[in-house]
Amino acid sequence: MVTDFDRRLAELCRQQHGAFHQFTENDPPLAAQIATYWTGLNLPFPGVGTPWSGVFVCWCMKQAGATAREFKFSPRHAIYVKWAIDNLEAGSGLFRAHPIDAYRPLVGDIVQNNRSGGTIDYAHAAEHDNYESHCAIVVETGTDSAGRYVRTIGGNETDTVGVKRISLDADGSIQQRQRSPYICVIQSLK
Repeated sequence: MVTDFDRRLAELCRQQHGAFHQFTENDPPLAAQIATYWTGLNLPFPGVGTPWSGVFVCWCMKQAGATAREFKFSPRHAIYVKWAIDNLEAGSGLFRAHPIDAYRPLVGDIVQNNRSGGTIDYAHAAEHDNYESHCAIVVETGTDSAGRYVRTIGGNETDTVGVKRISLDADGSIQQRQRSPYICVIQSLK
């Protein structure tokens, strides 16, 4: 079920994309906003050369209304993913990470995938919190001429705030891919 929180989160992501997608991280308008992502989480801004996709996700979550008691804010995706996997296993918390074939993503959820040639899978993510990955927030679900999909918005996608289309199977779960395989979906229950 898509909640008011999920709708606020998706709208915030769309606003960030609309305002900054035409800039790259070295352009002053986006560079200043990246600094805001870091400092908005009470983290020192290390410069645009440091990966910022994790702080983008966490800043958006916080701005939409998630608290530090509800979400594990971290500049590293692997930290909050492991925390969300632990939530699923404990049957607690408002954010729970599922294997991609066990859950159908909705607006407000977070999709995690490998990057830099990684091949981490859900089992590895359940045991580790120190590996490279990428996450983006689901802002739309739909069907087009290519089939079912979700659209995500994430930070530090080709050095900007970017949009991606993720193909879904007929049952609504994410279609796995060979390059940068998907790891999990964090379900929003807020």
